[in-house]
Amino acid sequence: MPRRPPSLVQNPQPLSRPVRQAAARARRPGLHPLACAVALAWCGLPQAALAQADAPSAWDAPPLRRSPQLQETLPADLRPQLPVFVSGDRITGQPDVKATIDGHAELRRGDTVIRADRLDYTVPDDLAHAQGSVHINRAGNTYDGSVLELRVDAFQGFFSDARYRFLSTGAHGDSARVDFLDRDRSVVHTATYTTCQKDDSASWAPDWVLRAKSIHLDTAEEVGTADEAVLEFKGVPILPIPHISFPLSDKRKSGLLPPTVGLDSRNGLEYMQPYYWNIAPNRDATLRGAILAKRGVEVGGEFRYLESDYRGLVDVNLMPTDSQRDRRRWGYSAQHQGQISTPVGGVGLNLNLNRVSDDNYWRDFRRGPLPLRQRLLPSDATLSWAAADMSAQVRTLKWQALQDVASPIVPPYNLMPQLLWRYTPQDLDRGLDFSMVADTTRFEADRVLPNPADGQRSFVQAQLSRPFLAPGGFVIPKLQLHATQYQFDNPLRNGQSSASRTLPTFSLDSGLVFERDARLLGRAFTQTLEPRAFYTYTPYRDQRYLPLYDTAATDFNFGTIYTENSYGGNDRLADNNLLTMGVTTRFLDPNTGAEALRLGIAQRLRFSDQNVTLDNTPISERLSDVLLGAGINWTPQWGFDSTVQYNPKTGRSIRSTVGARYSPGNFRTINAVYRLQRGTSEQIDVGWQWPLAALWGGQAAGSGPERVKGQDGGRWYTVGRLNYSLRDRKLVDTVVGFEYDSCCWIGRVVLERLQSSVTTANTRLLFQIEFVGFSRLSLGNNPLDTLKRNVPRYQYLRDQVSTPSRFSNYD
Repeated sequence: MPRRPPSLVQNPQPLSRPVRQAAARARRPGLHPLACAVALAWCGLPQAALAQADAPSAWDAPPLRRSPQLQETLPADLRPQLPVFVSGDRITGQPDVKATIDGHAELRRGDTVIRADRLDYTVPDDLAHAQGSVHINRAGNTYDGSVLELRVDAFQGFFSDARYRFLSTGAHGDSARVDFLDRDRSVVHTATYTTCQKDDSASWAPDWVLRAKSIHLDTAEEVGTADEAVLEFKGVPILPIPHISFPLSDKRKSGLLPPTVGLDSRNGLEYMQPYYWNIAPNRDATLRGAILAKRGVEVGGEFRYLESDYRGLVDVNLMPTDSQRDRRRWGYSAQHQGQISTPVGGVGLNLNLNRVSDDNYWRDFRRGPLPLRQRLLPSDATLSWAAADMSAQVRTLKWQALQDVASPIVPPYNLMPQLLWRYTPQDLDRGLDFSMVADTTRFEADRVLPNPADGQRSFVQAQLSRPFLAPGGFVIPKLQLHATQYQFDNPLRNGQSSASRTLPTFSLDSGLVFERDARLLGRAFTQTLEPRAFYTYTPYRDQRYLPLYDTAATDFNFGTIYTENSYGGNDRLADNNLLTMGVTTRFLDPNTGAEALRLGIAQRLRFSDQNVTLDNTPISERLSDVLLGAGINWTPQWGFDSTVQYNPKTGRSIRSTVGARYSPGNFRTINAVYRLQRGTSEQIDVGWQWPLAALWGGQAAGSGPERVKGQDGGRWYTVGRLNYSLRDRKLVDTVVGFEYDSCCWIGRVVLERLQSSVTTANTRLLFQIEFVGFSRLSLGNNPLDTLKRNVPRYQYLRDQVSTPSRFSNYD
């Protein structure tokens, strides 16, 4: 609290006994520091310390007590018990009735402070009149003006010619008058509202400002409502607004969301108006209406819910008539996950339902829900149960394939239904591990497929292992038994209507771990050497006539090379007699255990031909391709990872993936990946977010915590992703944009061109201006969605931070 000149007498006292012995206290200026400390302590002490109704005065109160923490919000039942403290150059009045403070007047009660040149306070009405340089600080929100009339505890009254500033958002403005309706609600007349922070220059003007006839502010709901308003940007009115509501924080609220206006190569001019409905803290809905110039009117909405035992969302879109396709268009996507406890175990229900009206929906409605932008749409329902060591589930899965004449796809088989039971005991003697799975599934193909091999497949798979584990290595022998029975609706090519297969598999996995202290490029490390050997044997059974219901070749990488079967699914069990050998070395930070360098190599040695293949062509090569892998994370800023499948006979790589990342700070990242599939594709994928000033050596933002809080604006950023096909010599997908951060507003412009088929692409220009703490106006779809989806490690320029404490702006 600032000190007054020593010649001025200050008389702090609680108005429960407002001016008793005023003259005597006026002769005690030496107690001023104590009175200031008492007044400050009353604002932060807990209820036990604040309830001092019997204390005769601040002078007679006991010494200050320690509080374990300052109270951010004062309890409602405590407020009536709070004393009132006043101070000033001169205090006159009548005890328990009225006090008048002249010169440096100050009144303090709880989290409310009033300062003025002159202040009159009426005790029975709890009414304060203040004039001349009036200042209010209530829980960090401040008001400054000329004349104030206020009921202090109820916080009801008015303030003339007021300037205001809100703590949570930094928003501020001017007004002809502020009416305080209660502690949480106020009305600002002939007002301005902006989040642009004023500098010291005399010519300063906010980049954007909302001018309104009246603004209703509700700090409890954290919502502002403006009537007869206009939004100005750079001094130019850009949007007349008869009525609008806007957030005073990040809290959800019901109301119209900013409209989206776009220009799309397929839909033409688009206008979409969403409405947000905050139904409850755990439920909300967004209703949408859109006009597409080339197609027609579209309506839709999204409903979300979250409970203790379940959650989900439903998204629906409907276009009654599409003038381009001459038909009705619709699509829906619903997801639900639930788990409840019962006396017999946990019961769960999971739903993932997706359907659209026609094959072209994914191409024409790229701004729809993400599941509906795919060409294979699953509708999946699973009812599950689990108790102790057992679990079971009933599942149905039906696919919708959206066909394209230029690139047709074969849809997977539908599960109609699948019954599965699993038994995994946890406490077996002698260190044994055992598990058993029983499954019976009805498979039905899409009716567009010729000669579908619909049928029922049932199998039982059991496995028993005994891991031997030690700090320096491990040995895990495992025995599996897989028994399968098929029953087909129609005979197969060999004339059989049923088939069966029983196969055992033996595997032995082993490895060693050596460690030593090492130094590399001047740094101390713990280096490991981890050789590993994996042997597996499965006898041959003729399986060439069995259908492929859910089976495909697994990817050849470090995660699958040490497995018993080279196929995923249960329709093919490879006749393996092979040994996989590999070695990995790692350089670990001895203090943190972080991996700075990883190098690995692995290869398979086949002792006999593999006759079970997907194309029925035996594999006779004794040595497989060599897998080479490397990962480098020398510093947190740099990262490198690569996997190469190398053929020793041809001396060429069959498949390679090499990626690098550089992220030196906030909002600065570059990712580059090279992918090669010999004879199929060769691509380079580059994504980035970077301040433009750093490209030519200027001082770039993004390295300190102040940028995360959005306190350092005036920066241009470039952001994008380019996917280039070296084989076709053309860009496949392109997302390129720029962002400008001006502290109180952010501008974004993004060009998006995404390949929708082999010969066609969809191009959109997206533009958005975000008035920080107020609203966003978009031209085209929200570019933030595009950037988050396409640019690896993209950071929003306004990362959310916690609401400031009222004590960060404490008077």
